[in-house]
Amino acid sequence: MGAKTINLDMTECNNREMRIGTIISWDGSASELVEASEYESRSQGTRKKGCPGGGGKACQLCELKMPFSQQTMCANAIVNCQAGNLLDCVLIEHSPIGCSANHPRHNLALRNGLARRGKPKENIRVFSTNLFENDMVFGASGKLRQTIRDAYERFHPKAIFISMSCSTAIIGEDIDSVAEEMQEEIGIEVIPLHCEGFRSKHWATGFDVAQHGVLRQIVNKNPKKQKDLINIIALWGTDYFTEMLKPLGLRVNYLLTLANYEELAQASEAVATTTFCNSLGNYMATALEEHFGVPQIDAPQPYGIKATDEWLRAIAKVAGKSDIIEDYIQSEHERVMPKINELREKLNGVKGFVMTGSAYSHGLISVLRELGIEVQGSIVFHHDPVYDSGNEKQNSLKFLVDEYGDIPHFTVSKTQPFQLYGILNRVETDFVIIRHNGLAPVAAKLGIPALPMGDEHFPVGYDGIIRVGEILIDIIARKKFNQVLKRHTDLGYTDWWLSQEDPFILAHHPEVLDQPIYEMNGGRYDGEEE
Repeated sequence: MGAKTINLDMTECNNREMRIGTIISWDGSASELVEASEYESRSQGTRKKGCPGGGGKACQLCELKMPFSQQTMCANAIVNCQAGNLLDCVLIEHSPIGCSANHPRHNLALRNGLARRGKPKENIRVFSTNLFENDMVFGASGKLRQTIRDAYERFHPKAIFISMSCSTAIIGEDIDSVAEEMQEEIGIEVIPLHCEGFRSKHWATGFDVAQHGVLRQIVNKNPKKQKDLINIIALWGTDYFTEMLKPLGLRVNYLLTLANYEELAQASEAVATTTFCNSLGNYMATALEEHFGVPQIDAPQPYGIKATDEWLRAIAKVAGKSDIIEDYIQSEHERVMPKINELREKLNGVKGFVMTGSAYSHGLISVLRELGIEVQGSIVFHHDPVYDSGNEKQNSLKFLVDEYGDIPHFTVSKTQPFQLYGILNRVETDFVIIRHNGLAPVAAKLGIPALPMGDEHFPVGYDGIIRVGEILIDIIARKKFNQVLKRHTDLGYTDWWLSQEDPFILAHHPEVLDQPIYEMNGGRYDGEEE
């Protein structure tokens, strides 16, 4: 193995913009984005075109500069749902209480995830130091120390994580020193996580931050290899992977959410690592390969027939089961193809739209096109032009375009509801699949049924094609309700904005923001006639 791309000696990890060139605003076709991404040259560190200061992974694409953001999340919120969803650990948010507003939603995700996996339900163990004005002026390290002691006395966790917030980063709180001091005092790992909200413009950096802390301080540094153990980096989805990999004699070790301390520690003992989404899992998978000798699966994500075939073959090769994999794949094809063909007939002529995270969207579109569904457009919430591994077989967007054809309207937009009207108006679609459920009501008001993909693993593998097809038939059957809803609801935007054909007009023509509101709204103030 050559030089390591991930530095585990530092408590902080580089954000995605610096490390791999992530962008959050772009508009064009999928094939154009593949070309602009220059995945191969980025992965080799040779890219020079348009890069001030030389080549490398971090050189940015030409990103559209939007003047404002209507809504978003932050790295701190993602750390909350990652480190805060570990079963025998505690997360302490070193922040004002407002940073804890997501706790009810993350607690619901934990409980739903445990139910899907057949585990006893429990609640999150997340504390807040609840900073006040005086803490911001005089510092709050003492408050953090006491919160760590309180958390340890109450739960006796196997590890305690400390998350940095915007507020504590602004005043320069030294969470590294406090963590080191308190670790010696209480005798368990105390792990600092540098995830202040302004660290990165995209929340996905929070996944990397949480994984970085686990890799540095929990993963076993002297592993004893378990030849039947495979890491799956995932979220809260149903355990479909165990059944898929049982014929290969493999046990699944899920990381990070819903895992306990021992499951995290044994990540370095696995025979390989894979993930349901390269955007989510590639940082940890790459670090496990570079620092602990756990290879990544050299294959596309397991969505659709061909990708799942290649994924299973690559796992079988690493597990030493290549002699049985072809018979297994053939038997699976024979089992699922009659049902898939039946669904293709029922879904003939249907059009769909996907609005999810980056690599996850690539996989979902593959599944839709396996079902014969036309996909004219998609929104991804960010785009990574290259993944940390640099593995060309993991270039999920290129795989999608090469195997299933182009997507004419492939938009990168960070969950911006005000853009949805224009984006959806330029395509034909009978439904949308949405990962972040807050956007579903906007689609519903436009008369489009929405499938909020709450179970992340739903479309995975051969059976995932069937699961998606069956639920889409149910979703489309309720289209009339959405059409009625459209006639009786108002999106709340001006006529001027709703008349724009370009959802990115504010980036392409920022001068329009200097026009008076009444001019942009047909000579009316706030929608009222003069």
